[in-house]
Amino acid sequence: MRTPQSILETVFGFQAFRPGQADIIETIQRGENILAVLPTGAGKSLCYQIPALLGDRPTIIVSPLKSLMDNQTFALRQNGVDVACIHSGQSRDENIRQWRSVTEGQAKMLYLSPEQLMTERMLAAMVKLRPALFVVDEAHCVAKWGPDFREDYARLTQLHQRFPDTPIAAFTATADGATRDDIADVLFSGRGRIVVQGFDRPNLSLAVTTGGNKRAALLEFMKTTNGASGIVYALSRKNTEDMTEVLRGAGYKALTYHAGMEDADRSEVLNRFLSEEGVVVVATIAFGMGIDKPDIRFVYHVNLPSSMEAYYQEIGRAGRDGQPADTVLYYSYGDVSQRARFISDGNGSSEFKIRERQRLEALLAYCEAPKCRRRVLLDYFGDNCEPCGNCDNCLSPPALIDATDNLKLILDVIEATGARFGQGHVIDVARGKVTEKGQARGHDNLPQFGQVKHMAEPFLKALIRQATASGFIEMDIERMGALRPTDLGRAVRAGQRRFECKDFTKTTRKTINKSRGKPSAVDLKPDDLDLLGKLKARRLELAREADKPAFTVFTDATLMDMVRRKPQTLDEMLAVNGVGPSKLERFGPIFLEVLRDGV
Repeated sequence: MRTPQSILETVFGFQAFRPGQADIIETIQRGENILAVLPTGAGKSLCYQIPALLGDRPTIIVSPLKSLMDNQTFALRQNGVDVACIHSGQSRDENIRQWRSVTEGQAKMLYLSPEQLMTERMLAAMVKLRPALFVVDEAHCVAKWGPDFREDYARLTQLHQRFPDTPIAAFTATADGATRDDIADVLFSGRGRIVVQGFDRPNLSLAVTTGGNKRAALLEFMKTTNGASGIVYALSRKNTEDMTEVLRGAGYKALTYHAGMEDADRSEVLNRFLSEEGVVVVATIAFGMGIDKPDIRFVYHVNLPSSMEAYYQEIGRAGRDGQPADTVLYYSYGDVSQRARFISDGNGSSEFKIRERQRLEALLAYCEAPKCRRRVLLDYFGDNCEPCGNCDNCLSPPALIDATDNLKLILDVIEATGARFGQGHVIDVARGKVTEKGQARGHDNLPQFGQVKHMAEPFLKALIRQATASGFIEMDIERMGALRPTDLGRAVRAGQRRFECKDFTKTTRKTINKSRGKPSAVDLKPDDLDLLGKLKARRLELAREADKPAFTVFTDATLMDMVRRKPQTLDEMLAVNGVGPSKLERFGPIFLEVLRDGV
């Protein structure tokens, strides 16, 4: 009898499930709806691929990118799995052939974009197909207030209505509490499990820097990387090209990656990143999704991301091997202004824009936090930890000033206005600014009206952000970012607690600067590093022949396990993590030849 464990071993070549995978698989097999929030690298795809292979009817997988669908289907086929994929990048004849492989029972999985699934013609065909499961990948796109809102994802709400007996499994790496609830409501009316497999990545160091020249700041940080591979994220295509030239001018092996490039050029950059040592990719957010490279040693942002969700997802691409990795976020007030303008100029509703601004404020609170950054980051996602000792604020605590009296005045205004309003209105009332909203509610007649008119608006905004980051104020995103005092804040009002924060009248620039040798996921000896390089070179040749990314042949983690074990026979090769029978047959002899020559 086939079981999830037997499929894991015989198809995918792994001996044990990662934390949370087995529980999610069991939930899907029971026919329950589920939203699973798993950090990057936790193995989301196996959670639905294994139940699909054990089921009698097909599983429909909704995925956002053609390249991601192509890479996942290619990787499955390399493992001997019949899988179908339909998208606009293929010919009509090929799409018909793929569809027939599903209807005739050959393929148990069908990958589709939301745009293609949610047509009347395809939905009618689905009724006849009677799928066993709908899978929604990158499910944060579903949430009406999610960080990457996509119109066609929102229409997936029809699936639950039109196929009430077909369970839905949704997966994402990042979603705050409000977003998780919204996803569950949209996809299955809240009737299903929400599983959060923790957000903490303790091997990632966290640092934020501001002030000075961003190019100089990047080059200063690069001196600490010792030739390691990493990603530099930039806001625009021009920024990626500019920063690539800066790095190349300083002698680094830097490559540009953005959505405006030709597919072949992007594929070449990705293959070099996966196969060569010391490559730094300077990219927009178009880079990273679905990349299986475990030894990315740093992620550096030269611009402010769009939200905490986006930031967490992007830094999550570092250190997937569990070894130390650095993350640094450089931001300027120009970035803040540009992000705010993007929101204002967007096509979303006014309510959507308000919530996006609050998400931006939460990210700024993280940037300006005076305490452990990891605690602020995890608090945002409803998780918690002790001070981590692995962020800039823990390693080099900032100088603090006593802002108790200033905060008390702001908390008085929040309470006086009913704790129902966001930062903008609270500051308007506190500074005595006459507005239509304030007059309509009589807030211009409150005793607290204008009581901090001597304080500048930027000062008050920074004060509120730091108080929020430190747990003295809560911001309710579901209620348009309404501010309310916490127990700590109420203690400040009662004179029982002091509030200290960073001196935001000064600007400083700092990063974590730890002395490290050239990092390696497995601390390989020189001969082993040479062998790993030969395995990667052979993998790259095979990937180029197939016109697919290198990790679809074997992941870096699998090649590293080959180096550890040094198999000399096919039976020994089968014990390598990530080598199943199909890949053994296709690639075993080829890689054994490299291993035998290298030993």
